[in-house]
Amino acid sequence: MNYPVVIHKDPGSDYGVSVPDLPGCVSAGATIDEALAMAREAIELHLEGLIEAGGVPPLPTPIEALQSNPDYAGGTWAIVHVDESTLGVKIVRVGVTLPERVLNAIDRHAKAHGESRSGLLARAAVRYIGRDAGTMPNVKRGGGKLRAIRNKAQRAAQASTRKAR
Repeated sequence: MNYPVVIHKDPGSDYGVSVPDLPGCVSAGATIDEALAMAREAIELHLEGLIEAGGVPPLPTPIEALQSNPDYAGGTWAIVHVDESTLGVKIVRVGVTLPERVLNAIDRHAKAHGESRSGLLARAAVRYIGRDAGTMPNVKRGGGKLRAIRNKAQRAAQASTRKAR
Protein backbone atom coordinates (compact mmCIF):
# COMPACT_ATOMS: atom_id res chain seq x y z
CA MET A 1 0.00 0.00 0.00
CA ASN A 2 1.20 3.49 -0.81
CA TYR A 3 0.12 6.00 1.82
CA PRO A 4 0.44 9.71 1.09
CA VAL A 5 2.18 11.67 3.82
CA VAL A 6 2.70 15.37 4.33
CA ILE A 7 6.02 16.69 5.60
CA HIS A 8 6.27 19.95 7.57
CA LYS A 9 9.38 21.76 8.73
CA ASP A 10 9.39 24.68 11.12
CA PRO A 11 12.61 26.67 11.63
CA GLY A 12 14.77 25.05 14.28
CA SER A 13 12.80 21.80 14.35
CA ASP A 14 12.97 18.33 12.86
CA TYR A 15 10.88 17.33 9.87
CA GLY A 16 7.39 16.32 11.00
CA VAL A 17 5.33 13.78 9.06
CA SER A 18 1.54 13.29 9.19
CA VAL A 19 -0.42 10.46 7.60
CA PRO A 20 -3.85 11.87 6.66
CA ASP A 21 -5.43 8.44 6.10
CA LEU A 22 -4.40 7.30 9.60
CA PRO A 23 -5.49 9.95 12.12
CA GLY A 24 -3.00 10.23 14.95
CA CYS A 25 -0.23 8.55 12.99
CA VAL A 26 2.67 11.01 13.01
CA SER A 27 6.43 10.83 13.00
CA ALA A 28 9.54 12.99 12.74
CA GLY A 29 13.19 12.88 11.77
CA ALA A 30 16.27 15.09 11.55
CA THR A 31 16.38 14.63 7.75
CA ILE A 32 13.67 14.01 5.19
CA ASP A 33 14.98 10.47 4.61
CA GLU A 34 14.95 9.75 8.34
CA ALA A 35 11.48 11.26 8.70
CA LEU A 36 10.12 9.07 5.88
CA ALA A 37 11.77 5.95 7.34
CA MET A 38 10.25 6.73 10.72
CA ALA A 39 6.88 7.38 9.04
CA ARG A 40 6.99 3.90 7.46
CA GLU A 41 7.59 2.38 10.89
CA ALA A 42 4.78 4.48 12.42
CA ILE A 43 2.38 3.42 9.66
CA GLU A 44 3.26 -0.26 10.09
CA LEU A 45 2.72 -0.08 13.86
CA HIS A 46 -0.53 1.82 13.41
CA LEU A 47 -1.82 -0.75 10.89
CA GLU A 48 -0.77 -3.70 13.07
CA GLY A 49 -2.73 -2.24 15.98
CA LEU A 50 -5.71 -1.61 13.75
CA ILE A 51 -5.64 -5.17 12.36
CA GLU A 52 -5.19 -6.76 15.80
CA ALA A 53 -8.22 -4.77 17.01
CA GLY A 54 -10.27 -6.25 14.16
CA GLY A 55 -10.18 -3.18 11.91
CA VAL A 56 -9.50 -2.94 8.22
CA PRO A 57 -6.67 -0.73 6.96
CA PRO A 58 -8.17 2.23 5.11
CA LEU A 59 -7.49 2.62 1.43
CA PRO A 60 -4.96 5.34 0.66
CA THR A 61 -6.53 8.59 -0.51
CA PRO A 62 -5.05 10.18 -3.65
CA ILE A 63 -2.83 13.17 -2.83
CA GLU A 64 -4.95 15.39 -5.09
CA ALA A 65 -7.95 14.80 -2.83
CA LEU A 66 -5.93 15.74 0.28
CA GLN A 67 -4.11 18.83 -0.98
CA SER A 68 -7.10 21.12 -0.52
CA ASN A 69 -7.25 20.40 3.24
CA PRO A 70 -6.01 23.55 5.05
CA ASP A 71 -4.42 21.39 7.77
CA TYR A 72 -1.75 20.37 5.26
CA ALA A 73 -1.15 23.78 3.65
CA GLY A 74 2.52 24.49 3.02
CA GLY A 75 3.50 20.85 3.46
CA THR A 76 5.48 18.70 1.05
CA TRP A 77 3.75 15.56 -0.13
CA ALA A 78 5.41 12.16 -0.41
CA ILE A 79 4.37 8.52 -0.68
CA VAL A 80 5.38 5.87 1.84
CA HIS A 81 5.12 2.27 0.69
CA VAL A 82 4.09 -0.33 3.25
CA ASP A 83 4.06 -4.01 2.34
CA GLU A 84 1.03 -5.42 4.14
CA SER A 85 2.46 -8.93 4.01
CA THR A 86 5.24 -7.85 6.41
CA LEU A 87 2.97 -6.56 9.13
CA GLY A 88 3.56 -8.31 12.45
CA VAL A 89 0.43 -10.40 12.47
CA LYS A 90 0.26 -14.18 12.62
CA ILE A 91 0.68 -15.68 9.16
CA VAL A 92 -1.01 -19.00 8.34
CA ARG A 93 -0.20 -21.10 5.29
CA VAL A 94 -3.29 -22.29 3.40
CA GLY A 95 -3.95 -24.28 0.26
CA VAL A 96 -6.28 -22.66 -2.23
CA THR A 97 -7.62 -24.09 -5.47
CA LEU A 98 -8.15 -21.58 -8.28
CA PRO A 99 -8.66 -21.77 -12.02
CA GLU A 100 -5.30 -21.36 -13.76
CA ARG A 101 -6.47 -18.28 -15.66
CA VAL A 102 -7.42 -16.56 -12.38
CA LEU A 103 -4.09 -17.47 -10.79
CA ASN A 104 -2.25 -16.12 -13.84
CA ALA A 105 -4.21 -12.86 -13.64
CA ILE A 106 -3.42 -12.57 -9.91
CA ASP A 107 0.27 -13.15 -10.55
CA ARG A 108 0.38 -10.60 -13.40
CA HIS A 109 -1.35 -7.97 -11.29
CA ALA A 110 0.86 -8.64 -8.26
CA LYS A 111 4.03 -8.44 -10.36
CA ALA A 112 2.90 -5.23 -12.08
CA HIS A 113 2.30 -3.62 -8.69
CA GLY A 114 5.39 -4.96 -6.91
CA GLU A 115 3.42 -7.26 -4.63
CA SER A 116 3.53 -10.92 -3.73
CA ARG A 117 0.67 -13.25 -4.63
CA SER A 118 -0.07 -13.83 -0.94
CA GLY A 119 0.00 -10.12 -0.15
CA LEU A 120 -2.38 -9.31 -2.99
CA LEU A 121 -4.83 -12.07 -2.03
CA ALA A 122 -4.75 -11.07 1.64
CA ARG A 123 -5.31 -7.41 0.83
CA ALA A 124 -8.12 -8.21 -1.59
CA ALA A 125 -9.86 -10.48 0.92
CA VAL A 126 -9.62 -7.97 3.77
CA ARG A 127 -11.00 -5.20 1.58
CA TYR A 128 -13.80 -7.39 0.23
CA ILE A 129 -14.85 -8.63 3.66
CA GLY A 130 -14.62 -5.28 5.41
CA ARG A 131 -15.78 -2.96 2.64
CA ASP A 132 -19.30 -2.55 3.97
CA ALA A 133 -18.82 -2.98 7.70
CA GLY A 134 -15.52 -1.14 7.97
CA THR A 135 -14.13 -3.90 10.16
CA MET A 136 -13.16 -7.51 9.84
CA PRO A 137 -15.99 -9.82 10.80
CA ASN A 138 -15.91 -11.26 14.30
CA VAL A 139 -14.81 -14.86 14.41
CA LYS A 140 -17.28 -16.93 16.35
CA ARG A 141 -16.16 -20.07 18.07
CA GLY A 142 -17.84 -22.92 16.32
CA GLY A 143 -18.06 -26.64 16.40
CA GLY A 144 -20.73 -27.05 19.08
CA LYS A 145 -23.28 -28.44 16.66
CA LEU A 146 -20.65 -30.60 14.97
CA ARG A 147 -19.51 -31.96 18.35
CA ALA A 148 -23.12 -32.80 19.27
CA ILE A 149 -23.60 -34.72 16.00
CA ARG A 150 -20.26 -36.51 16.42
CA ASN A 151 -21.05 -37.44 20.05
CA LYS A 152 -24.48 -38.77 19.05
CA ALA A 153 -22.89 -40.89 16.30
CA GLN A 154 -20.27 -42.23 18.73
CA ARG A 155 -22.95 -43.15 21.27
CA ALA A 156 -24.96 -44.91 18.56
CA ALA A 157 -21.85 -46.82 17.43
CA GLN A 158 -21.06 -47.82 21.01
CA ALA A 159 -24.66 -48.96 21.57
CA SER A 160 -24.64 -51.11 18.42
CA THR A 161 -21.29 -52.62 19.47
CA ARG A 162 -22.76 -53.55 22.88
CA LYS A 163 -25.84 -55.10 21.24
CA ALA A 164 -23.65 -57.14 18.90
CA ARG A 165 -21.88 -58.73 21.91
